Amino acid sequence: MTLDLPLIWAGLIAFAVLAYVVLDGFDLGVGILFPLIRGEPHRDEAMNSVAPVWDGNETWLVLGGGGLLAVFPLAYAIIMSALYVPIIVMLLALVFRGVAFEFRWKTQRGKFLWDWSFAAGSTLAAFAQGVALGALVQGIPVANRAYAGGWWDWLTPFSILTGFALVIGYALLGATWLIWKTEGHVQRRAYDIAFWVAPATLLLIGVVSLWTPFLSGPYMARWFAWPQVLLVAVVPLAVLGAGFLLIRGLTERREIAPFLASLLLFVLCFIGLGISFFPHLVPNSVTIWEAAAPDNSLSFLLVGGVVLIPIILAYTAYAYWVFRGKVNAAGGYH
Repeated sequence: MTLDLPLIWAGLIAFAVLAYVVLDGFDLGVGILFPLIRGEPHRDEAMNSVAPVWDGNETWLVLGGGGLLAVFPLAYAIIMSALYVPIIVMLLALVFRGVAFEFRWKTQRGKFLWDWSFAAGSTLAAFAQGVALGALVQGIPVANRAYAGGWWDWLTPFSILTGFALVIGYALLGATWLIWKTEGHVQRRAYDIAFWVAPATLLLIGVVSLWTPFLSGPYMARWFAWPQVLLVAVVPLAVLGAGFLLIRGLTERREIAPFLASLLLFVLCFIGLGISFFPHLVPNSVTIWEAAAPDNSLSFLLVGGVVLIPIILAYTAYAYWVFRGKVNAAGGYH
């Protein structure tokens, strides 16, 4: 039996992107919430909750971006040409955030500057990711296998909406993560914030989901054509279920349930994107198979992927296991 290598690699890269979103999403969320957490010991506690894992979480971004370049070079060239500005802004914000993460521990007099730098870098990175996602969803003009749009085509009301939506969504992940990993004042503050951002996230998911089918005829057909609508309707119904579990978990003051429900929301939204996009990598322009590198290259790369991905999963799981439990301001776990 011949393996469909482009489809396998599309699945692997999709998994890497999803892993990045759900893992780096909560530590970006902690940075977004930083200005709302008052008091140096409390901010130290919040930052210590992500200190052991934040840089490892970004491994998945490298794997997703590098995999796209190596496996789907045509899609990489088109997408990067179209989204050059938000992608560069995102990368610079992540670098600046990483510097702030380290430098705030090295100074006392200027610590507040690095606190704000950490928050600004996290927020800007999240917003840029959302804008890039919105620009990709709304479609990229392609002619003769190359980007055919303008410099500012990525900047639209829809992409701005998705940018704000991702910031709020990451804030929800950050708040529910702090609920799980902290106690005392920080946990109470995280509950207060989560009660605001949870309904805001659900509302924005609804608005973006309702807007998306009207961006493109193929989107409309994939979501509302009969009888396919009976299958895809499972996704919005599952989103409602996850939203119910999230609100109930917060209301009952549970610790891990809100975080798991928030992760489920992101996974379901990602599945919804897959339904809208498939079988295209560049929506409605370039399919998975049209964008793929030669099969010989895909086979060679797959050998490396089969070895590398389990290793990344193993050390990621080990890191989370080692640093399980609650964190305190001094960086200890119990």
